[in-house]
Amino acid sequence: MNTNSSTGGKLSVNVGKLERVASILAGTALLIQGLKKGPSENKFKIPALVGGGYLIYRGSTGHCDLYGLAGKKKLPDTVKNINIHHKITVNRPRAEVYAFWRELSNLPLFMEHLKKVTVLDEKRSHWEAKIPAGLGTIEWDAEIVKEIPDELIGWNSLPGATIHNAGKVEFRDAGENGTELNVVITYRAPFGDVGEGIASLFNPMFDKMIVKDVQQFKRYIETGENVVNPNVV
Repeated sequence: MNTNSSTGGKLSVNVGKLERVASILAGTALLIQGLKKGPSENKFKIPALVGGGYLIYRGSTGHCDLYGLAGKKKLPDTVKNINIHHKITVNRPRAEVYAFWRELSNLPLFMEHLKKVTVLDEKRSHWEAKIPAGLGTIEWDAEIVKEIPDELIGWNSLPGATIHNAGKVEFRDAGENGTELNVVITYRAPFGDVGEGIASLFNPMFDKMIVKDVQQFKRYIETGENVVNPNVV
């Protein structure tokens, strides 16, 4: 018996949890964009409102009409990379800054979207992240794949991660007691039939989030003030 089929007038659930979350977030972003546009921009406003409403419907019901019309439970996922690149200089020596990042359990001290990072061994760690809008958490394991002491840390999520991600941080001297950080983070998530459209909406959101995290790292490493998770020590 197929529990996802439409019976008794109920909509079938044919969208996965991650796609539902992505649809709600993307739909909300589209609605906000549409509401901000004036009457002279109706040719952009109306499609944004309609598209945003549909994505919210898709996420809240778990049903995608396009999937149903295709006669499939789910269509093949479209994969889109979200790449974030940011540089910042902090007033701390390079060895100190590197050592702080190398202890991955420190990351939730300044990364607002991270709930916890548990170090499993010298290379592997377990990550827990908060889904925006209080929609729960996701977890994955990651591994340090490249390391040059005081110069570079590179990591990658391990197979089975809900959201595949990778990142690297390069550390360079900047003046007598300063350090320049070059942060590159890539997220790769399945977004189904709305693939590239959702990724294009998420790109500025993820970029803003990472920039904020890096700025909060500067504040933390220079002052010791934890503005994200004050109960984490």
